[in-house]
Amino acid sequence: MRRFFKALGKLSFLVFPLLLAAAVVALFWLSASLPVPSGTMRIAGLAGPVTITRDRNDVAHITGQSRADVFAGLGFVHAQERLWQMELTRMAGEGRLSEIFGAPTVDTDVFLRTLDIAGAARRSLEALSPEARAALEAYAHGVNAWIDRPGPAFGAKFSPEFVVFGHEPEPWSAADALIAIKMMSVGLAQNVGDEASRLAFAALGLSDREIDDLMPPLEGDRPPPLPDLRRLLALPPVAIGRNDERAAIERIDTGWSERRGASNNWVVSGSRTKSGLPILANDPHLGLAAPSIWYLADLRVERPGEEPRTLTGVTLPGAPFVLLGRGTSIAWGFTNTGADVQDVFVERVDPHDPKRYLTPDGWRAFDTRRETIRVAGGKDVVFTRRATRHGPVLPHDFLGLGSYLPNDTVAALGWTALASDDTTAMAGFDLWNADTVDDFKNVMRDFVTPMQSMVVADTKGSIGFVAAGRVPVRDPQNTIMGRVPVPGWLARYDWKGTIPFEDLPQAKNPPVGAIGTANAKIVGPDYKPFLTFDWEEPFRQRRIDQLIVHGPDDQTLETSRRAQADVLSLGLLAIKPRMLALVRGRGDVDRGTLAKLAAWDGRMRGDEAEPLIFLAWVRAATRDIFADDLGPAFDRWFRIRIVPLERALGSDPARDWCDEKGTRAHETCGDVLATALSQALADLATRYGPDRSAWRWGTAHMARGEHRPFSRVPGLAKLFDVEVPSPGGPFTLDRGVTNVANEDDPYGNVAAASYRGLFDLSDLDASTYIQTTGQSGNVFSPHYRDFARPWAKVEAITIQTDPAAYRKGDLGVWRLVPAD
Repeated sequence: MRRFFKALGKLSFLVFPLLLAAAVVALFWLSASLPVPSGTMRIAGLAGPVTITRDRNDVAHITGQSRADVFAGLGFVHAQERLWQMELTRMAGEGRLSEIFGAPTVDTDVFLRTLDIAGAARRSLEALSPEARAALEAYAHGVNAWIDRPGPAFGAKFSPEFVVFGHEPEPWSAADALIAIKMMSVGLAQNVGDEASRLAFAALGLSDREIDDLMPPLEGDRPPPLPDLRRLLALPPVAIGRNDERAAIERIDTGWSERRGASNNWVVSGSRTKSGLPILANDPHLGLAAPSIWYLADLRVERPGEEPRTLTGVTLPGAPFVLLGRGTSIAWGFTNTGADVQDVFVERVDPHDPKRYLTPDGWRAFDTRRETIRVAGGKDVVFTRRATRHGPVLPHDFLGLGSYLPNDTVAALGWTALASDDTTAMAGFDLWNADTVDDFKNVMRDFVTPMQSMVVADTKGSIGFVAAGRVPVRDPQNTIMGRVPVPGWLARYDWKGTIPFEDLPQAKNPPVGAIGTANAKIVGPDYKPFLTFDWEEPFRQRRIDQLIVHGPDDQTLETSRRAQADVLSLGLLAIKPRMLALVRGRGDVDRGTLAKLAAWDGRMRGDEAEPLIFLAWVRAATRDIFADDLGPAFDRWFRIRIVPLERALGSDPARDWCDEKGTRAHETCGDVLATALSQALADLATRYGPDRSAWRWGTAHMARGEHRPFSRVPGLAKLFDVEVPSPGGPFTLDRGVTNVANEDDPYGNVAAASYRGLFDLSDLDASTYIQTTGQSGNVFSPHYRDFARPWAKVEAITIQTDPAAYRKGDLGVWRLVPAD
């Protein structure tokens, strides 16, 4: 045996250098996929030369003599830096992920192929102006110029992901850019998840009032009572103990069972700023990813004899527009409105002919199409896509709907994002023409999806707001109003058109001199059109009102920067007194911990333990109070919800939520909270060690940008994921969403400010920007993760639009010239 180990040692002496050499060769091969910093390329279709200068932060400044040429340059840059990200978005939109990843993504492909995102994108091309279509084509030319370039003599042509999966990118098309935009709508959709939750609660026998406790109307809304859904939809009996729903939800990875998309924005009139001109701020909150969803760019059109036109801000790799940022004389920012733009229609299938479904006018045949999902390493999956007059028929197990609906029904999705006349891209193209608040609003008439609450300011001093997007009009006889699935065979639940643009919420130069939005209710009691009953809880909105809308009258960019960095949780402060009061004086609670929580000021600082302890207590209390009542529907609903917890702990809940089912004793809310605190402390000790003085919120609340798909591979996640400690929480302006249902990492930051922009209309070049990771999507680039730590500290960069300024210390220059 000793000889064996001795021989093995000699062998290792030879093998390890060989392995090291092989690793070096592999790294050299893969790193060859990084774009060289400078070069020249001929591109067909260009009208003139295009210059791409990367400044010291790797931000691309793209200059050309026409908008189409600049868009071609942006396509070229996106392909250089983010081609894998673009390819993944396109393959997802087309329902083709399984061609790369095999069987694990088949269910997701079936779902996305059912939605027909790609078909809606191709059809929407015909609704665009010739100029907008030309812009999309020019962008595609730029992308394809990079894809079609000759590869290096030795090394990988494309980033490591393409090499690992043996995948070659296909040529980009104009329709692919529209797929990228529509996939943003998929990521921000949330109404269906709310409908599915209420359906599950109704199937379990909960009353209208009990459902309102769980998903309460906010900010003074008084929706009409829900009908008895078990009778209306003939729901079959459901047992509390069923546990197949979570598996059904997890098989289809859409995120629609949870809310992650949110945002902050505000704009302040010059009458209330130190400079005398407006200040605007924006930070859209999205799921964290590596690389970031956004790519910073500066686009510049220089025509002889004309003043240059610029658009600067964040772009979406795959599409040729600056979605958020500034122009030559305006700045703008978006938040997700959360309007109810989806309805689930329960369609009754003909028992004698399953190819038909019931309508108000009798039986009608489903629209059908045979679809084939090609699966890497496996057999093709063939299925029949069905659609009704309302929209595509969803997979039976989507969001667990099949667990609750009758067997002789199917669920069809009505959704404004599936329109074949989606002109959203025209709004992006026409931003070049917007110089004033009124110009901006006029451009946004073409904006269809996803509906956004937009603030805007111009250098003339005006500020404005418009919630732009297509929202369905529902029949006055429809008392359900988007809250739960509706019978598709009853005409009163059909949509009756869309809200005219003039009737959408909007304002200009309000008397208060400021406007702010944070996904909470944006309309007053006198506003007539219906938008939604499912607004976000209002705590971030209230904090914006405190700091900005009703804040000082000498505001500067620093005022807004401090607000974006604010970590005061009005949500947790709202519930803290009630929770403490219910356990005060009990002998079965840790009094030292209670004293610390009582003294805690509600700020989610990264270097303190109190935010972690209190959130863990709220998490445990939410589970202990509601899980036994909701059974399998609890997981879909489980997140930190303050208003339902307030109602359950209040004086008039719809039921005694605190009393635990299945026990003879009657548990009070104090009993449950005391037990929950003990559970929370024990769980934290298991996760972070017994020394409570060492617990830190920032360490538990790591912001993790997950790479698709290597974050699922333990050996590669450390290399490809981007991770930093972060402060903030679910209800702070410096927001950090936690997925408390995830037992492996309940406190990690999974969604946050994907980008922060601050704009001073007195000096637009002093504006600041940051996104979550870095400009490059190639892990071998020094700019793959260089923004992460500044982002976590709420620091930012400036992006100069003057060529003389951004050329100082530049990283290199690419020149694109016409091929003919």
